[in-house]
Amino acid sequence: MDRYEIIIFWSNEDQTFIAEAPELPGCIAHGPTHQEALTNVKDAMSQWIDTAVQLGRDIPQPLGRRLMFA
Repeated sequence: MDRYEIIIFWSNEDQTFIAEAPELPGCIAHGPTHQEALTNVKDAMSQWIDTAVQLGRDIPQPLGRRLMFA
């Protein structure tokens, strides 16, 4: 699970940190601090993977670091 990319950003609209695992579609969590958002998204990632296994769905392979182009 630690090999998946996690993006954390501050949401002015929600006044909270948002953490997203883009390689696991729809896997998003939030928290009042950067650390809590990270902890929450790791829990969500675990649940996402467990659910995919239970439903017999493919689990995406971690892509590693994304390439950023300007």
